[in-house]
Formats: sequence, structure tokens, C-alpha cells
Amino acid sequence: MDPLFDFTGKVALVTGGSRGLGYQMVRAFAERGANVIVVSRKLEACEAVCEEMRGLGRTALAISAHVGRWDECDRLVEEGYAAFGRVDILVNNAGMSPRAPSHEVTEKLFDSVLNLNFKGPFRLSSLIAKRMFDAGEAGEAGGCIINVTSSGSMMPLPQVVPYGSSKAALNAMGRSLAWEYAPHVRVNTLSPGAFRTDIVEAWPDKGRGPIPIPRGHAAEPEDIVTAALFLASPASANVTGSIVRCDGGQH
Repeated sequence: MDPLFDFTGKVALVTGGSRGLGYQMVRAFAERGANVIVVSRKLEACEAVCEEMRGLGRTALAISAHVGRWDECDRLVEEGYAAFGRVDILVNNAGMSPRAPSHEVTEKLFDSVLNLNFKGPFRLSSLIAKRMFDAGEAGEAGGCIINVTSSGSMMPLPQVVPYGSSKAALNAMGRSLAWEYAPHVRVNTLSPGAFRTDIVEAWPDKGRGPIPIPRGHAAEPEDIVTAALFLASPASANVTGSIVRCDGGQH
């Protein structure tokens, strides 16, 4: 294994880790030696993924949590640190993107999208970044945070305005936290374009949006995972506060 992509002994926490892109990232980290914390609202789904990762020889912890709620974010952090004593890689991947004409968006729906896509990642990032920073100050390893946003945060996406806006907020948050918790914590934003998941495939435009993709087609989740591995590894030691676009050239 290339030592730059050897995560042996590291602990990776991935929200929305039981399916889709989150699952692909959990598996990629585990295949390269990391122990994993798999988070979603459905404990059974998390346990199934963890069992698969244990089959690879990894220690895996399943936690059921709604990461749009601060009290559950707090509990999640406490449970993760109680089990492993550390988190080296945090991936804020959980999110929702319901389509609706803007004039039909209810306050409840608006709050749900903003809570899951922005408020929760802010809470998790701030809690874990502080612990990573303190570890770095004590002479131990710091850590890195990856916020998964979307090309929709940088281009017009009619009928998913709360989604695009919440992801744009994550873009800004990543740059600010990168400064606040440097030099021991790297914080970067991974911005995928359209990629094939069951959710996106159900959209009429397959998630491509109004701007063509120069590559010509949506990506597979595996095409996005390689960028996440780069951002989590020593290969990106000088990369922080960045937005890494993995969108097939759409921007």
C-alpha cells in the first residue's frame, strides 16, 4: 500500500455512512486500514455496514443519530470518543435535497434541510475540531475534516434553493474553520457534481442541473471517493481551506 494512503490505526467518522457515497467512503477508508464510525438515523443499516467492515479486520462502531439536532451531535461525539479515544477523520456527508417549487417550501421543510445540511455539520465540526486541535497542541496527531457539498452550491438549481444555499454555507464554513483550528486541523470541502445514486437517479434530470457536464455523464460514487481519500491523507498535507471540485468540469 502506498504509505500516503495507508490509514492504519486512524479512526474515520462518516455521517450518512450507511448508503450511497457515505458507504463508499467508509469502505474505502476501511480497506486502507482505518477503523470506522458509521452514522445514520437507521441503526440496523449502520450495523450491517459495520459488520461488513469487521469482515475486513477493522473495528467498527454503528451509531444512530439525527445529525441535524445539536443534542444528538453532542451524544454522537461522546460515544465515538468513548469507544476510540480519538477521531482522525470527520466526513460530514449526511444531507437531504428535496425538490419543490420555492413558493411551496414550508418552514418545516426549510428548517429540516438547513439543520441537516449545515447546522449539524457545524456542530460536529466545531466539537471535533477542538478535540483534534487540543491533541495537536499536546504533541499528538491533529486531524482533518471533509465537508461534502455540491456543485449546486455554485450554480443555479431551481426548485432546490434551500439545498443549494445550505451547501454554500458549508463552503464558507470550511474556509473559516480551516483558519480557526490551524495548524493542527485541516478542513476542506469536497464538491461533487452529479453522481449516480438512487436519489439522484429519481430526479428528472438525473441531478445534472442546468449546466452541461463536459465529461458528458454523471460520475459513479467511486469517482468521488478518490478525492475524499486524497483530502484525508498526508498527500494533501498542504491543502486546507480549499474547495475541491469533483464535478466532471461542470465549473
